[in-house]
Amino acid sequence: MRAKTVNLETNYLQKMKNAGSVSIHAVTALDEYGQSCTVQVAGEIPLTLIVDDREIVTLMTLGSHVEALAVGYLRNHFIIKKLREIQSVQLNLESKTVKVNTFDGVGGKRMVPCTITAGCGQGAVLSVDKLPDTRLSNVTIKQSLIYALLHTLAQRNNIHRQAGGVHGCALCQGAEVLAFVEDVGRHNATDAVAGLMWLHNWAGDDKIFYTTGRLTSEMVMKVAHTGIPILLSRSGVTHKSIQIAQKLGMTLIAHAKGQHFLIFNGENNVIFDACPLE
Repeated sequence: MRAKTVNLETNYLQKMKNAGSVSIHAVTALDEYGQSCTVQVAGEIPLTLIVDDREIVTLMTLGSHVEALAVGYLRNHFIIKKLREIQSVQLNLESKTVKVNTFDGVGGKRMVPCTITAGCGQGAVLSVDKLPDTRLSNVTIKQSLIYALLHTLAQRNNIHRQAGGVHGCALCQGAEVLAFVEDVGRHNATDAVAGLMWLHNWAGDDKIFYTTGRLTSEMVMKVAHTGIPILLSRSGVTHKSIQIAQKLGMTLIAHAKGQHFLIFNGENNVIFDACPLE
């Protein structure tokens, strides 16, 4: 397979087409009765990201939205500061590489002091002192909208329903789901959504971010850097993530499933208009 080159000076979105190669495999397992059965499991590939001929990281990924994942990773880790710095993206699924070239040729040298964290799926590398300078937008959300989004997003977990073993992340504007990405790790899915935001020129100040994964400090910081003020999770939170959300003014909602959720910060931004009957 020839490497695919995308020049960002042309119509990048039309050429990109969410390139990737998601695989689901049929494997044999034994159930609790000791009987053989066939089940579906998600695939996983090592994807090496190279910037200006410098190898940056190898991500274990499901393989979907790999170009957006590459761009979002560079954005969230401050290796590339502006989308216009990128000259081209070369994807080669045979060699499992994504090569990003910048116009000034220094993108691969912009490595900032960072902390290695126990990130899901990749071992996130994130600078802990890179919080946004200003507080996030003060945006309200109705309880009824939370329920509507949870219902809609539950229908989007296609790979999870088939094979399990993946996380899903979504970018929402009101009741509309602008993007939904599944990957083996919540950090990969978050980076891919951030990449799509850059590529589509979507601002974050009126958006809602949803994830099936737990809300750790690095997850809150990644979402905060996109400017999104409301973070919604099906899973739990850590104490550090709550502290960061408080500093930034982020509305933090977790354990959200069905008609249940817990607000850990930003309770004044939630309008209770659909309280369940006791």
